[in-house]
Amino acid sequence: MRLSLRFLLPLAIVLALLAYAVIPLVDTFALKWFVRDLDMRSKLIASTMEGPVADMLAGQARAKLLAYFHRVIQDERLYAIGLCDQAERLLYRTQTYPDAIPCTGPNSVAPDRTAVLPLTTGPVHVASRTVRVDNKFLGHLILVHDMSWVERRSADTKRYIFYLFVVMGAVISLVTVLVAHLSWRGWVSGVRDLLQGGNPLAPSDQDHAPELRPVAKDLRALIQDLEADRRLRDESRISWTPAALRRILHDQLAGDEVLIVSNREPYIHNWRGDRIEVQVPASGLVTALEPVMRACSGTWIAHGSGSADRDAVDVRDHVRVPPDQPSYDIRRVWMSPEEEMGYYYGFANEGIWPLCHLAHVRPVFRSSDWKAYVEVNARFAQAVQEEAKTDNPVVLVQDYHFALLPKMIRERLPHATIITFWHIPWPNAELFGICPWREDLLDGLLGSSILGFHTRVHGNNFLDSVDRYLEARIDRDSSTISYGSKLTAVNPYPISIEWPSRWVAGQPPVEACRRQIRERHDIEPERLIGLGVDRLDYTKGILERFMAVERLLELQPEWIGRFSFIQVAAPSRSIIDQYQQFAAQVRTLADAINRRFGREGYQPIYLNIEHHEPPHTFGYYRGADFCIVSSLHDGMNLVAKEFIAARDDEQGVLILSQFTGAARELPEALVVNPYNIDQCAAALHLALTMPPAEQRTRMRSMRGLIQEFNVYRWAGRMLIDAARIRQRQRVMRKVTQPDQALGRESLR
Repeated sequence: MRLSLRFLLPLAIVLALLAYAVIPLVDTFALKWFVRDLDMRSKLIASTMEGPVADMLAGQARAKLLAYFHRVIQDERLYAIGLCDQAERLLYRTQTYPDAIPCTGPNSVAPDRTAVLPLTTGPVHVASRTVRVDNKFLGHLILVHDMSWVERRSADTKRYIFYLFVVMGAVISLVTVLVAHLSWRGWVSGVRDLLQGGNPLAPSDQDHAPELRPVAKDLRALIQDLEADRRLRDESRISWTPAALRRILHDQLAGDEVLIVSNREPYIHNWRGDRIEVQVPASGLVTALEPVMRACSGTWIAHGSGSADRDAVDVRDHVRVPPDQPSYDIRRVWMSPEEEMGYYYGFANEGIWPLCHLAHVRPVFRSSDWKAYVEVNARFAQAVQEEAKTDNPVVLVQDYHFALLPKMIRERLPHATIITFWHIPWPNAELFGICPWREDLLDGLLGSSILGFHTRVHGNNFLDSVDRYLEARIDRDSSTISYGSKLTAVNPYPISIEWPSRWVAGQPPVEACRRQIRERHDIEPERLIGLGVDRLDYTKGILERFMAVERLLELQPEWIGRFSFIQVAAPSRSIIDQYQQFAAQVRTLADAINRRFGREGYQPIYLNIEHHEPPHTFGYYRGADFCIVSSLHDGMNLVAKEFIAARDDEQGVLILSQFTGAARELPEALVVNPYNIDQCAAALHLALTMPPAEQRTRMRSMRGLIQEFNVYRWAGRMLIDAARIRQRQRVMRKVTQPDQALGRESLR
């Protein structure tokens, strides 16, 4: 009896609450249906009456008209009829017509409208229909329907629904009690044994049925995996915000600490005279990851490269950031100039960078650079081990500077969840084979639990490279690689930016930004402005966009004096000869175009080679008429997404290279081939002449996409996948423990 009450009492409460919620809802829907039927009925009656009423009005047959009205209201639902003239006077009405419904006033109904009015005698449905003869307005006909029958039907409906729930409750209660008494005790015992690691399918003396242990093990793993997937699917429906990332960490990853490893640090301390100045570097990696770190806390491990970095840290080489509202730590790793020259400028940026970018620059590989690369990766692995407070942290390894780091971390922290994200493209297998240490790079990256790329194409190129150069088992359906008894998932995670951007909040209005840019460069207010924002890198297509500007002025000379292009170029890797030569080429081409088309008071190209802080850059985004991203090869390119985020006025045009990852996400941009100079020039002309309405349509669509697929979603997807892997690993460890114990017993 006690067991039955445990089922029946909650069931009765739930059914009662459900009936309490459903009955008013059904009553509301029924009322809407009845009112809709009366609307249609009134329209039909009015249409039928319109001709005879018009004839009688024209003949001024008052008695005949009233008699016609009384015949019509013999219908049991039609309560009364009235007729108002052009002056809103009630000229004709039946004896039953309520005084509370005038032709004009609070309770009146406008011509060709319907309404339900609550009178003292009960609710009535009132419909007004215009009467015309030869397009001449004669008045409007008012039909009043009695709605008392609606109340009677509503009461019957409530009573029937109540009886239905009573019957359902009785049937469900009977079935529930029957099933509970038949199976409750055995079911609970079996589930308890399953969750405790036993075998519910075996008899009580389990030593006599060891062959059933694999069945119980598989069943237990399946139940736990299904439950984990259900929770993770629920998380995927959340709104992606910093709070959502924190919730994933605490709910799915049990609050595990997050460590980010990158070469570039999010905040650089430099001496400016006798004071320390904090600088945010011009880096897409920093743009994407810094909001994630502020949301998740933890520690960011990076190379300390600023002139005042050593003076800003504590004795443990830590510094709290951001300066205005500290929320996480930077752990700085130091290296000598010789190590930086070999590891960063040498192997990473003269070797891997041109190897992965199809920009027609030959990669250079030196054994001394490789040695420095290995040593620096090992130093960062040691820093990760020192910063980890547990044996299973979540480590986010960033970019091509640390291809060897995942395996090194795995050797020191076997239970860590290592998520490596490769921010640049991955070449096809044949091109990757140029690298003399290709197997070492692949071996290092396969120490990751998850290896992420911007696009599926780059991930497939990596799978092809592993297939060609390593002995590994590849499952292309699930994009996983089994190598050295470890499983690595290779997934696309298109990176994005924070939404809303914190750099937009403090910006002046768009018109003020437009005015400031033109005043800063001494440009007249009516001249249109194009914008490029990049590091001074040969992969960014800066020369190609300058040639497109030149071609535009050749083909469309009417733009001379009416259009200028501003290129914001942050100095980058100026120690490397290729970058020095490229910077010289950019300056030379800009000067040549300015000499050819410039004149007094007019300059076609403004080249600003200097570092710009994000607030300054976002001011340029807001004040320009279009922004061009003409990368020759790029992983994603976040400049395009920053420009969109900055344009809360929903104006401005984005011209985007087809060789960027962003082009796959933003088809509303003007997508071009940067090598096709004529096509790029045509895109510039189209951007300068695009109507505001079309700009708004394109920009609104792109802003909606970036709002939905922001950087918190990017990080959240990786963390959710990491949580799934960690849960599966825990299940496997629990499953293998009984098997190992069984093996020891059999040996005895």
